[in-house]
Amino acid sequence: MTDAPIRFIDLGAQRARLEPGLSARISAVLAHGAFVLGPEVAALESALAEFCGAAHCVGVSSGTDALQIAMMAENIGPGDAVFLPAFTYTATAEVPLVLRATPVFVDVDPATFQIDLGHLRRRIEGVRARGDLRPRAVIGVDLFGQPADWPGLTAIAAEHDLFTLDDCAQSFGASLHGRRLGRAADATATSFFPSKPLGAYGDGGALFTQSAERAALYRSLRSHGEGETRYDVLRTGMNGRLDTLQAAVLLAKLEAFPAELERRAAIAARYDARLAGAVRVPARVPDSISAWAIYAILLPDRATRDAVQAGLRDRAVPCAIYYPRPLHRQPAYVDHHDGTSLPVAEDLAGRILALPIHPDLTDAQVDRVADAVLAALG
Repeated sequence: MTDAPIRFIDLGAQRARLEPGLSARISAVLAHGAFVLGPEVAALESALAEFCGAAHCVGVSSGTDALQIAMMAENIGPGDAVFLPAFTYTATAEVPLVLRATPVFVDVDPATFQIDLGHLRRRIEGVRARGDLRPRAVIGVDLFGQPADWPGLTAIAAEHDLFTLDDCAQSFGASLHGRRLGRAADATATSFFPSKPLGAYGDGGALFTQSAERAALYRSLRSHGEGETRYDVLRTGMNGRLDTLQAAVLLAKLEAFPAELERRAAIAARYDARLAGAVRVPARVPDSISAWAIYAILLPDRATRDAVQAGLRDRAVPCAIYYPRPLHRQPAYVDHHDGTSLPVAEDLAGRILALPIHPDLTDAQVDRVADAVLAALG
């Protein structure tokens, strides 16, 4: 119905659409009772690896834990510099600090919002020149559903002998140069938080790698550093296992995932057609397919964004800001930043606005959102 409430993310509509498969999968787990690392976890790992073409997949407890396990496996810690974009979610910077490494914030491209390769080179060279930290890793974030420039990132990493970690939390299902994300970096971490394009009904995540050795290490680290048996403890690990019930939910959702990705792309195209010229619609990463986790427009300035937000609220249209403050300006991280100016990240934070996008959004609802944006702009 054209007057149905618009939700920013509508998990209820998706659940109703997928109910038979979801109920069957969940009931099977309740029947066999293997709630931790049950058979659905291994089945999901196999299905996810096949979906993205990765050699190995390891299910873990969250996207954040996926990042942490990947860095723990590389022994990243005190004195190590981890290069990452300043315009992304907090977990990307949080994990290096938890491991007592130092995040080095890099500015982003003003068109795609992905990490700026030129600035990354300058940041690496600056750290090397100072000599107080060891450059160890670069985290590329596939922001909002679109891929980072992985050929460029891996080339820079090879020059400087850096571990590459793909933070694909928002972009599982996206493709770059005809290949789905999951094998572009040394390791790929993704999240199954409920709001993600492929989301569970609680926390969950996964790691992908082409290395059998890394995959074995990830499996050990997610289970307290276990070896061949539960009480054979080989290293300091963590409790980072994916729950069987979440794996069951994801198996059911994975069946509908390709069609949902197509619907997200159609919604993005419809927004483009309605809004291009009035606002800056999302630029596309060349030769890529987005997972469209977030559809973010840019307004001319903060005051205009405030006015559009208010206009949408008056018309019962939800919206969100990703992200209102870049990471280097966050209170928790400001003391770890070297003071380098990151003007693009700072500018984006004041102008960006995300509109509803999910596979159960109807064309009529998309038009209502677009109408509301245009009306708020006057």
